[in-house]
Amino acid sequence: MNQEMFTVGFTWAALCIGVGATALIDVWALLLRRCWGVASLDFRYLGRWLGHLRTGVLVHNNIKQSAPVKGELLTGWGLHYAIGVVFAAVLLLVAGPVWLARPTLVPALFFGAVTVVFPYFILQPCLGAGVASRLTPHPLRAGLKSLLTHVLFGVGLYITALLYSVAG
Repeated sequence: MNQEMFTVGFTWAALCIGVGATALIDVWALLLRRCWGVASLDFRYLGRWLGHLRTGVLVHNNIKQSAPVKGELLTGWGLHYAIGVVFAAVLLLVAGPVWLARPTLVPALFFGAVTVVFPYFILQPCLGAGVASRLTPHPLRAGLKSLLTHVLFGVGLYITALLYSVAG
């Protein structure tokens, strides 16, 4: 692994690209809710999960029925963006500085789609929704929505990296 990848420039690039891509999926979620009434994850439950994780509780039967924790909404939003930045950093490590200098869509799109593994097999089961949301009222719809969101995250990674490379 190249030492120059761990510079301030790398950190700044991961931060900018991760925040930009995450913001794009948040705009998408807002449009889905306002235009079509499609709900997205309420980030207070992500914060609640993290709050309970500090006390040793990893898996919940239903996160909505678990006791609220102080600051869960802000914590959830912070974790949401932190995950986006970490995902961007991983993409930058895998794709390397050549991709960052001249971003292309396919690696970002593929990487975004692959990141759906985390909600399918980690987050959704931990929140009580089961693997790939199989315990929700409409598992296929929920699973496809997650996949589409993560593919869109990949598009956001590409667009933000492109803007970053032009500005840099």
